[in-house]
Amino acid sequence: MKDDKHDHSDHAADNTGKNERDRSDDAKTSGDQSNSPEDIKITAAIRRAVVADDSLTMTATNIKIITADGVVTLRGPVKSAAEKTKIGKLAQEHAGSAKVENQLEVKNDD
Repeated sequence: MKDDKHDHSDHAADNTGKNERDRSDDAKTSGDQSNSPEDIKITAAIRRAVVADDSLTMTATNIKIITADGVVTLRGPVKSAAEKTKIGKLAQEHAGSAKVENQLEVKNDD
């Protein structure tokens, strides 16, 4: 007998587009984080600033911050354009001379 209450076959998540995007050579993932002391220092400073900002949602504090070869990449979902802007500003303030690429995505809860 089929248990309809726990049958999720009709509601499978489709992350195909996101997975294809993340496989592209341009998409940065946590595996791209540099081990250079300067890049690690930049990533840690930005992470501390983001987590310390009480105006940001939990979703926003969980973004990916990847620093490699003096370029900071911000990726992941945020709840609003204001959060995207705020995190971008925090990153720039703590990135020193590193370039910041803000690839954060505004996601609305539907």
